[in-house]
Amino acid sequence: MNLWPWILLSAALAFGTKLLGYLVPAKVLLANPRMSRVAGTLTIGLLAALTVLNTAVGGQHLVTDARLGALLAAAVALRFKAPFLVVVLVGAGAAAGLRLLGWA
Repeated sequence: MNLWPWILLSAALAFGTKLLGYLVPAKVLLANPRMSRVAGTLTIGLLAALTVLNTAVGGQHLVTDARLGALLAAAVALRFKAPFLVVVLVGAGAAAGLRLLGWA
């Protein structure tokens, strides 16, 4: 089975979607505050989903290792409104500590 046609099709669809975004007049996007809220919310949701997916999946299986503990520690730091650098350091420290304890 040759995957190249599917790869080329997906690349063309991605390019077409991006091109359509450039063709939408700016007044449609800027004049409607609802569009700005949707765009902002969608971006945050996609980033959160990508983060969780990369944390909890290894290959084709769900995994529970130090990454999950690091994500939970970072979420707690975010809950207490810690600055971004502190959140990253808390997550990295939690991952290092859990790996040191053998919870790889």
